[in-house]
Amino acid sequence: MLKYLKKYWFYCLLAPLFMVGEVAMDLWQPDLMKTIVDEGVLRSDLGLIVKVGVQMILCVMAGGLSGILSGVFANFASQGFGNDLRKNVFGHIMTLSFVQTDRFSAGSLITRLSNDVTQVQNMVGMAVRMLVRNGVMFVGGVYMLWRQSPRFSAVAACGLPFILALVTFFLKKASPLFRIVQEKLDGVNHVMQEDVAGARVVKAYVKEDYELGRFDKANDALCTQNLRVQTLLAFLGPCMNIIMNLCVVAVILVGGINVRNGGDLTPGSIMAAITYLTQILGGIGFMANIFQTFTRAKASADRINEVLLCEPDLTDGPDAEEETSRGTVEFRGVSFAYPGTTQNVLENIDLTVRQGETLAVIGATGCGKSTLIDLIPRFYDATAGEVLVDGKNVRDYTLTGLRDKISVVMQRAELYSRPIEENIRWGAPDAKPEEIKAAAAAAQADGFICEKEYGYYTPVSEGGHSLSGGQKQRVSVARALLKPHEILIFDDATSALDLRTEASLYEALAKQDPESTKIIIAQRIASVRRADRIVVLDNGRIAATGTHEELMESSEIYRDIFRSQQKEGGAA
Repeated sequence: MLKYLKKYWFYCLLAPLFMVGEVAMDLWQPDLMKTIVDEGVLRSDLGLIVKVGVQMILCVMAGGLSGILSGVFANFASQGFGNDLRKNVFGHIMTLSFVQTDRFSAGSLITRLSNDVTQVQNMVGMAVRMLVRNGVMFVGGVYMLWRQSPRFSAVAACGLPFILALVTFFLKKASPLFRIVQEKLDGVNHVMQEDVAGARVVKAYVKEDYELGRFDKANDALCTQNLRVQTLLAFLGPCMNIIMNLCVVAVILVGGINVRNGGDLTPGSIMAAITYLTQILGGIGFMANIFQTFTRAKASADRINEVLLCEPDLTDGPDAEEETSRGTVEFRGVSFAYPGTTQNVLENIDLTVRQGETLAVIGATGCGKSTLIDLIPRFYDATAGEVLVDGKNVRDYTLTGLRDKISVVMQRAELYSRPIEENIRWGAPDAKPEEIKAAAAAAQADGFICEKEYGYYTPVSEGGHSLSGGQKQRVSVARALLKPHEILIFDDATSALDLRTEASLYEALAKQDPESTKIIIAQRIASVRRADRIVVLDNGRIAATGTHEELMESSEIYRDIFRSQQKEGGAA
């Protein structure tokens, strides 16, 4: 992931440089304190005390300024890194197929895009600042300690192996646990995402307590795993403090014996040695926190790389030039089975849809209607046979070039939390207001939109919950009509409309968009009887093809559907 830091190399250079300046000031101060004690206090030289005291104040100010600038530049680098990485991960997620995103799960992708990126971002900020600080503090502190007396360096050398052994032991134990923590966080986000999206169903079935139990279970699992990690690491700090305090006692003991025996050490040098030793061992202790952050960030980085290294299942074909569209669609011996299954949802489909033709597909629930049209814009690839658009295999198009030809109204109307006008403009950002209004009028949406207080600028709540089911479908249809297209697909897109409104929509569609090829998936015969041709699917196979009148004579399946809907009052 270092490539994301390249554009911030200047900040990555300045942050450590200023941090070195701050550490240098910190290392200088004990030496100045030694001068005050040995040459000022013990000799009653007030002038020297004032002079060196001023130097210490200036030293503190310079160190503080350097620390501030180091923090600022480190934040510029880490925040920019995190911003670019998050954008890149999200962009890559957008290229993945439905199968791949389902494999990760929405909750896991949210965690990777938010919390995991934040962990790696924090690691970068700490690496360019605190890692440098403690590294320089250790090297400089050891040198300054040796300057006071080699004996003190020997004390530090005795304590260092124990501290390194503790850090290595605890972090080795904690490292695999951090990945489990992130996976438990996936579970919390997954439950939360499902329940927020399905809040109406939860309330309708009075399942608040049940879903609260699910969330509690996932959250308790996260809490338990976090406690395991933190309990393990809680031993690290006290153990290191014990070693550090023993080293301080050893310095005082060695220094005291030397002074009592008339050696070369002074009270000031002993005080300085204690300060340096505290800085060295404290820095090593803080390094444990840094390595903890690195260990957690490593687990997060691995999870992010799992997404970034996941090659999209659906890629542009080798022959990616774009041609003038004619709007023809052809299925040649097409079969399809969902990944991970062996049973075909579609079996040996042969079908041609001509330019400008309105083709309807009808059949029982689960017979493969939606799957059939999902193969046209390559939401999935056929497992056998070919799907052709304008005589060219869809695999040979660029995904953008192919999907630019097609406008789809999904079975579930997906709207975004922005004004109605922006939702309609979604596929045609440069559309003029009159074009938006014309598309809405054709979709039978202009009437209810104009009745609202803010008209086309009426805000839509998240998920479109501020609109009724029929209103959401009509806005979705308007969005599809406004987008430039040669092939228009309705995947049961008018199921929430009454028959009169639906008939008006199809009548307007025939007048305003006569040249585009239209493929309509529907459950109601009333929705498809005016189509040029109707295809009857049965268990993934084409059972019959013809007009409404022809199928009434030749297809028993079609007649059964018609009679059942007549009894239910569903046929016109």
